Amino acid sequence: MRIVFMGTPDFAVPPLEALAAAGHDIVGVFTQPDKPNGRKMKLIPSPVKKAATLHGISVYQPTSLRKGEDAEKAFADLQAMAPDCIVVAAYGQILPKSVLDLPKYGCINIHASLLPKYRGAAPIQRVILDGEKETGVTVMQMAEGLDTGDMLLKGALEIGENETADELHDRLSALGAELIVQAMQGLEQGTLTAEPQDDALSCYAAMITKSMSALDFSRPAIELHRIVCALTGFTTFEGKRLKVYRSLVASGKTDAAPGTITDEESFTVACGEGTLLTLTEVQLEGSKRMQTADFLLGKKLTRGAVLGE
Repeated sequence: MRIVFMGTPDFAVPPLEALAAAGHDIVGVFTQPDKPNGRKMKLIPSPVKKAATLHGISVYQPTSLRKGEDAEKAFADLQAMAPDCIVVAAYGQILPKSVLDLPKYGCINIHASLLPKYRGAAPIQRVILDGEKETGVTVMQMAEGLDTGDMLLKGALEIGENETADELHDRLSALGAELIVQAMQGLEQGTLTAEPQDDALSCYAAMITKSMSALDFSRPAIELHRIVCALTGFTTFEGKRLKVYRSLVASGKTDAAPGTITDEESFTVACGEGTLLTLTEVQLEGSKRMQTADFLLGKKLTRGAVLGE
Protein backbone atom coordinates (compact mmCIF):
# COMPACT_ATOMS: atom_id res chain seq x y z
CA MET A 1 0.00 0.00 0.00
CA ARG A 2 1.19 3.53 -0.74
CA ILE A 3 1.27 5.33 2.58
CA VAL A 4 2.03 8.87 3.68
CA PHE A 5 3.00 8.86 7.35
CA MET A 6 2.43 11.88 9.60
CA GLY A 7 4.01 11.96 13.05
CA THR A 8 6.50 13.83 15.18
CA PRO A 9 7.57 12.48 18.61
CA ASP A 10 9.10 9.21 19.79
CA PHE A 11 5.65 7.64 20.09
CA ALA A 12 5.29 7.68 16.30
CA VAL A 13 8.63 6.05 15.44
CA PRO A 14 7.75 2.35 16.10
CA PRO A 15 4.56 2.57 13.96
CA LEU A 16 6.54 4.14 11.10
CA GLU A 17 9.21 1.48 11.29
CA ALA A 18 6.63 -1.31 11.57
CA LEU A 19 4.87 -0.16 8.40
CA ALA A 20 8.17 -0.02 6.54
CA ALA A 21 9.15 -3.47 7.83
CA ALA A 22 5.77 -4.86 6.70
CA GLY A 23 6.64 -3.93 3.11
CA HIS A 24 4.40 -0.92 2.64
CA ASP A 25 5.59 1.82 0.32
CA ILE A 26 6.09 4.85 2.56
CA VAL A 27 6.03 7.55 -0.14
CA GLY A 28 6.53 10.47 2.23
CA VAL A 29 6.73 11.47 5.87
CA PHE A 30 5.23 14.68 7.26
CA THR A 31 6.54 15.93 10.59
CA GLN A 32 6.75 19.18 12.52
CA PRO A 33 9.47 21.70 11.61
CA ASP A 34 12.84 21.39 13.36
CA LYS A 35 12.85 23.16 16.73
CA PRO A 36 15.61 25.35 18.18
CA ASN A 37 17.18 23.95 21.31
CA GLY A 38 19.87 24.90 23.81
CA ARG A 39 21.78 28.10 24.28
CA LYS A 40 22.89 28.19 20.67
CA MET A 41 19.31 27.52 19.52
CA LYS A 42 20.49 24.73 17.26
CA LEU A 43 17.69 23.31 15.11
CA ILE A 44 16.84 19.77 16.22
CA PRO A 45 14.89 17.39 13.95
CA SER A 46 11.97 15.42 15.34
CA PRO A 47 12.43 11.72 16.19
CA VAL A 48 10.23 10.85 13.20
CA LYS A 49 12.37 12.91 10.85
CA LYS A 50 15.48 11.13 12.10
CA ALA A 51 13.86 7.73 11.56
CA ALA A 52 12.56 8.64 8.09
CA THR A 53 15.98 9.91 7.06
CA LEU A 54 17.59 6.65 8.14
CA HIS A 55 15.09 4.79 5.96
CA GLY A 56 15.72 7.10 3.01
CA ILE A 57 12.13 8.39 3.02
CA SER A 58 11.38 11.91 1.78
CA VAL A 59 10.47 14.28 4.61
CA TYR A 60 8.05 17.23 4.45
CA GLN A 61 7.78 19.83 7.23
CA PRO A 62 5.04 22.37 6.47
CA THR A 63 4.27 24.88 9.19
CA SER A 64 0.56 24.39 8.51
CA LEU A 65 -1.73 22.11 6.54
CA ARG A 66 -4.70 24.44 6.86
CA LYS A 67 -3.74 27.87 5.54
CA GLY A 68 -1.10 29.81 3.67
CA GLU A 69 1.38 28.98 0.96
CA ASP A 70 2.85 26.15 3.05
CA ALA A 71 -0.54 24.44 3.20
CA GLU A 72 -1.11 24.85 -0.53
CA LYS A 73 2.27 23.34 -1.35
CA ALA A 74 1.75 20.51 1.12
CA PHE A 75 -1.59 19.61 -0.45
CA ALA A 76 -0.05 19.67 -3.93
CA ASP A 77 2.72 17.39 -2.68
CA LEU A 78 0.16 15.00 -1.22
CA GLN A 79 -1.79 14.92 -4.46
CA ALA A 80 1.39 14.13 -6.37
CA MET A 81 2.22 11.28 -3.98
CA ALA A 82 -1.27 9.79 -4.48
CA PRO A 83 -1.30 7.81 -1.21
CA ASP A 84 -3.76 4.98 -0.68
CA CYS A 85 -3.80 5.91 3.00
CA ILE A 86 -2.43 8.56 5.33
CA VAL A 87 -1.38 7.20 8.73
CA VAL A 88 -1.21 9.72 11.58
CA ALA A 89 0.47 9.24 14.97
CA ALA A 90 0.90 12.26 17.25
CA TYR A 91 1.60 14.57 14.32
CA GLY A 92 0.73 17.79 16.12
CA GLN A 93 -1.33 19.45 13.38
CA ILE A 94 -5.03 19.39 12.54
CA LEU A 95 -5.76 17.93 9.11
CA PRO A 96 -8.26 19.83 6.93
CA LYS A 97 -11.13 18.05 5.20
CA SER A 98 -9.33 18.28 1.85
CA VAL A 99 -6.52 16.12 3.24
CA LEU A 100 -8.89 13.77 5.10
CA ASP A 101 -10.74 13.06 1.86
CA LEU A 102 -7.69 12.67 -0.36
CA PRO A 103 -6.59 9.02 0.08
CA LYS A 104 -8.57 6.00 -1.10
CA TYR A 105 -8.75 4.62 2.46
CA GLY A 106 -8.83 8.02 4.16
CA CYS A 107 -6.66 9.05 7.10
CA ILE A 108 -6.06 6.58 9.92
CA ASN A 109 -5.00 7.77 13.38
CA ILE A 110 -3.19 5.87 16.11
CA HIS A 111 -4.54 7.22 19.41
CA ALA A 112 -3.10 6.25 22.80
CA SER A 113 -6.32 5.53 24.68
CA LEU A 114 -9.36 3.31 24.56
CA LEU A 115 -11.70 5.67 22.79
CA PRO A 116 -14.12 7.29 23.29
CA LYS A 117 -12.43 7.87 26.68
CA TYR A 118 -9.49 10.27 26.82
CA ARG A 119 -9.74 12.07 23.54
CA GLY A 120 -7.22 14.87 23.20
CA ALA A 121 -3.58 15.72 23.73
CA ALA A 122 -2.43 13.95 26.91
CA PRO A 123 -4.19 10.58 27.31
CA ILE A 124 -1.15 8.72 28.67
CA GLN A 125 -0.60 11.07 31.59
CA ARG A 126 -4.31 11.52 32.28
CA VAL A 127 -5.11 7.83 32.72
CA ILE A 128 -2.40 7.59 35.38
CA LEU A 129 -3.53 10.78 37.13
CA ASP A 130 -7.10 9.47 37.19
CA GLY A 131 -6.07 6.12 38.63
CA GLU A 132 -7.29 4.08 35.68
CA LYS A 133 -6.39 0.38 35.75
CA GLU A 134 -6.46 -0.09 31.98
CA THR A 135 -5.72 1.85 28.84
CA GLY A 136 -4.71 1.00 25.29
CA VAL A 137 -4.53 2.09 21.68
CA THR A 138 -7.33 2.81 19.25
CA VAL A 139 -6.78 2.83 15.50
CA MET A 140 -9.48 5.06 14.10
CA GLN A 141 -10.74 6.61 10.88
CA MET A 142 -10.11 10.31 11.17
CA ALA A 143 -12.98 12.79 10.95
CA GLU A 144 -13.11 16.56 11.33
CA GLY A 145 -13.77 16.42 15.09
CA LEU A 146 -11.07 15.85 17.72
CA ASP A 147 -10.55 12.08 17.95
CA THR A 148 -14.21 11.52 17.08
CA GLY A 149 -13.94 9.22 14.06
CA ASP A 150 -15.07 5.61 13.80
CA MET A 151 -12.94 3.02 15.61
CA LEU A 152 -11.31 0.27 13.53
CA LEU A 153 -9.11 -1.66 15.98
CA LYS A 154 -8.40 -1.60 19.71
CA GLY A 155 -5.79 -3.12 21.96
CA ALA A 156 -5.82 -2.91 25.76
CA LEU A 157 -3.04 -2.87 28.38
CA GLU A 158 -3.17 -3.01 32.17
CA ILE A 159 -1.50 -0.07 33.90
CA GLY A 160 1.05 -1.11 36.50
CA GLU A 161 0.56 0.17 40.04
CA ASN A 162 3.88 2.04 39.92
CA GLU A 163 4.22 2.43 36.15
CA THR A 164 5.43 5.81 34.92
CA ALA A 165 4.09 7.67 31.93
CA ASP A 166 7.37 7.07 30.09
CA GLU A 167 7.09 3.32 30.61
CA LEU A 168 3.45 3.26 29.58
CA HIS A 169 4.25 5.47 26.57
CA ASP A 170 6.74 2.92 25.25
CA ARG A 171 4.35 -0.01 25.68
CA LEU A 172 1.54 1.88 23.98
CA SER A 173 3.81 2.90 21.13
CA ALA A 174 4.79 -0.73 20.54
CA LEU A 175 1.13 -1.77 20.67
CA GLY A 176 0.26 0.97 18.19
CA ALA A 177 2.91 -0.38 15.83
CA GLU A 178 1.34 -3.85 15.95
CA LEU A 179 -2.19 -2.56 15.47
CA ILE A 180 -1.46 -0.25 12.54
CA VAL A 181 0.09 -3.11 10.56
CA GLN A 182 -3.02 -5.19 11.27
CA ALA A 183 -5.22 -2.26 10.28
CA MET A 184 -3.49 -1.78 6.92
CA GLN A 185 -3.96 -5.46 6.16
CA GLY A 186 -7.61 -5.24 7.17
CA LEU A 187 -8.18 -2.19 4.97
CA GLU A 188 -6.71 -3.92 1.94
CA GLN A 189 -8.70 -7.09 2.55
CA GLY A 190 -11.91 -5.29 3.50
CA THR A 191 -12.19 -7.12 6.81
CA LEU A 192 -12.36 -4.15 9.20
CA THR A 193 -15.67 -3.11 10.72
CA ALA A 194 -15.94 0.55 11.67
CA GLU A 195 -17.54 1.19 15.08
CA PRO A 196 -18.96 4.65 15.78
CA GLN A 197 -17.96 6.23 19.08
CA ASP A 198 -20.52 6.85 21.80
CA ASP A 199 -20.04 10.53 22.59
CA ALA A 200 -21.84 10.07 25.91
CA LEU A 201 -18.91 7.93 27.12
CA SER A 202 -16.21 10.35 26.04
CA CYS A 203 -13.89 12.43 28.19
CA TYR A 204 -11.14 14.85 27.25
CA ALA A 205 -7.44 14.52 28.09
CA ALA A 206 -6.42 18.17 28.24
CA MET A 207 -2.86 19.43 27.87
CA ILE A 208 -0.56 18.99 30.86
CA THR A 209 0.78 22.11 32.61
CA LYS A 210 3.94 22.47 34.72
CA SER A 211 1.96 23.57 37.75
CA MET A 212 0.28 20.15 37.89
CA SER A 213 3.61 18.61 38.98
CA ALA A 214 3.66 20.47 42.31
CA LEU A 215 3.35 18.10 45.27
CA ASP A 216 0.81 19.38 47.78
CA PHE A 217 1.36 17.10 50.76
CA SER A 218 -2.06 17.92 52.19
CA ARG A 219 -3.43 15.57 49.50
CA PRO A 220 -3.53 11.78 50.07
CA ALA A 221 -0.39 9.82 49.21
CA ILE A 222 -2.06 7.92 46.36
CA GLU A 223 -2.85 11.17 44.55
CA LEU A 224 0.73 12.41 44.90
CA HIS A 225 2.05 9.03 43.76
CA ARG A 226 -0.02 9.31 40.61
CA ILE A 227 1.41 12.78 39.95
CA VAL A 228 4.94 11.40 40.32
CA CYS A 229 4.19 8.49 37.98
CA ALA A 230 2.42 10.62 35.39
CA LEU A 231 4.39 13.84 35.39
CA THR A 232 7.40 13.76 37.78
CA GLY A 233 6.61 15.67 40.96
CA PHE A 234 8.45 18.53 42.58
CA THR A 235 8.69 20.15 45.99
CA THR A 236 11.34 22.07 47.92
CA PHE A 237 13.87 20.73 50.40
CA GLU A 238 16.13 23.01 52.44
CA GLY A 239 15.34 25.88 50.09
CA LYS A 240 16.16 23.94 46.92
CA ARG A 241 13.91 22.43 44.29
CA LEU A 242 13.53 18.67 44.66
CA LYS A 243 12.26 16.63 41.74
CA VAL A 244 10.63 13.29 42.53
CA TYR A 245 10.83 10.76 39.71
CA ARG A 246 9.56 7.69 41.54
CA SER A 247 7.68 6.97 44.71
CA LEU A 248 5.76 4.30 46.59
CA VAL A 249 2.66 4.56 48.74
CA ALA A 250 3.85 3.36 52.14
CA SER A 251 1.78 1.28 54.51
CA GLY A 252 0.61 2.53 57.87
CA LYS A 253 -0.72 5.85 59.15
CA THR A 254 0.77 8.91 60.79
CA ASP A 255 -0.31 11.85 62.91
CA ALA A 256 2.50 14.03 61.57
CA ALA A 257 1.68 17.21 59.68
CA PRO A 258 1.63 16.91 55.88
CA GLY A 259 5.10 17.27 54.35
CA THR A 260 6.90 16.04 57.47
CA ILE A 261 9.69 13.49 57.03
CA THR A 262 8.60 10.56 59.20
CA ASP A 263 11.40 8.14 58.31
CA GLU A 264 14.80 9.63 57.51
CA GLU A 265 16.24 6.28 56.40
CA SER A 266 13.72 5.72 53.60
CA PHE A 267 12.69 9.35 52.87
CA THR A 268 9.06 8.73 53.81
CA VAL A 269 6.84 11.80 54.05
CA ALA A 270 3.49 12.43 55.73
CA CYS A 271 0.60 13.24 53.41
CA GLY A 272 -3.07 14.08 53.71
CA GLU A 273 -5.45 11.86 55.66
CA GLY A 274 -2.52 10.42 57.62
CA THR A 275 -1.12 8.58 54.60
CA LEU A 276 2.56 8.11 53.79
CA LEU A 277 4.63 8.45 50.61
CA THR A 278 8.16 7.09 50.18
CA LEU A 279 10.31 8.98 47.68
CA THR A 280 12.46 6.38 45.88
CA GLU A 281 14.15 8.37 43.08
CA VAL A 282 14.93 12.07 43.41
CA GLN A 283 17.04 14.93 42.11
CA LEU A 284 17.98 17.87 44.28
CA GLU A 285 18.66 21.15 42.50
CA GLY A 286 22.33 21.25 41.49
CA SER A 287 22.74 17.47 41.77
CA LYS A 288 22.18 14.40 39.61
CA ARG A 289 19.07 12.28 39.44
CA MET A 290 19.59 9.24 41.65
CA GLN A 291 17.97 6.47 43.62
CA THR A 292 17.06 7.65 47.10
CA ALA A 293 19.42 5.09 48.65
CA ASP A 294 22.31 6.77 46.82
CA PHE A 295 20.98 10.25 47.61
CA LEU A 296 20.99 9.43 51.31
CA LEU A 297 24.64 8.40 51.21
CA GLY A 298 25.54 12.03 50.70
CA LYS A 299 22.61 13.77 52.37
CA LYS A 300 21.50 13.26 55.95
CA LEU A 301 17.78 13.75 56.53
CA THR A 302 16.24 14.91 59.77
CA ARG A 303 13.10 13.27 61.05
CA GLY A 304 10.52 16.01 61.59
CA ALA A 305 11.89 18.27 58.84
CA VAL A 306 9.19 19.54 56.48
CA LEU A 307 9.23 19.57 52.70
CA GLY A 308 7.71 22.38 50.70
CA GLU A 309 8.60 25.20 53.10
